[in-house]
Amino acid sequence: MTHESTRVWLITGASSGFGRALTVAALEAGEPVVAAVRKPGALDDLAERHPARLATVELDVTDTGRVPAAVAAAEARFGRIDVLVNSAGRALIGAAEETTEPELRDLMDVHFFGPAALTRAVLPGMRARRSGAIVQLSSMGGRLSFAAVAAYSASKFALEGYSEALAAEVGPFGIRVLIVEPGAFRTGLHGAAMRMTTPIPAYDPVVGPVRAMQAGFDGAQPGDPAKAAAAIRAALDAPEPPLRLPLGNDAADAIAASLARQRAELRAWENVARGTDLDPV
Repeated sequence: MTHESTRVWLITGASSGFGRALTVAALEAGEPVVAAVRKPGALDDLAERHPARLATVELDVTDTGRVPAAVAAAEARFGRIDVLVNSAGRALIGAAEETTEPELRDLMDVHFFGPAALTRAVLPGMRARRSGAIVQLSSMGGRLSFAAVAAYSASKFALEGYSEALAAEVGPFGIRVLIVEPGAFRTGLHGAAMRMTTPIPAYDPVVGPVRAMQAGFDGAQPGDPAKAAAAIRAALDAPEPPLRLPLGNDAADAIAASLARQRAELRAWENVARGTDLDPV
């Protein structure tokens, strides 16, 4: 059903946010999409407009046991998967001490173990064709962290470390890895997908302002998901795509400032770092 020059996409979290924006962009470009959603019917509006190019598969990415079957169904529908987009996600606001083990494990399942399982499932086909791309929706919180997002950043840091190594491993097979690091975009992340820990009053001076900001932030985020989708597609089409792609002025500013602080700290402590090898015999 597709020409060999047309990319076939498998996109998780396709019912909203970046996942839906990328699904729409691919469909409008004439490219087939297998959209992984948790609720059947979530993309009926798009299916009516693109019946030949859009297929949906029911998948909760935390149910990693279902991943191989979902990928097999996607490959059977359109013959292959050229681009995997791991976009499913949610947020959690709270201090590290407030975060329970189930809350932390839940985020790791969504942001790390699920994407890792999907990545493993699509790689055999990509390696055989010696082409493909894996897009990991991380966050500027995957490059830096701050109070109240310890668990969220931990899951995104894990995804970024995994993906940086992955890029070195699969590059020789013609497979690209793109880590996307958005700032605040008008997705459901700050709305229905936002959760809060149970507060410990001692942390109110530090975590309280972050909780309060979230209360009125949904709908006021500066980022446009459609522009993000266009930027991701442009990066994938570039002759020399980046490994990491920050998106949004807030992400670019925060990451630049974080890198500057890290460089300054390294310079300040470099002599100490270099003075810890064994003395020459």
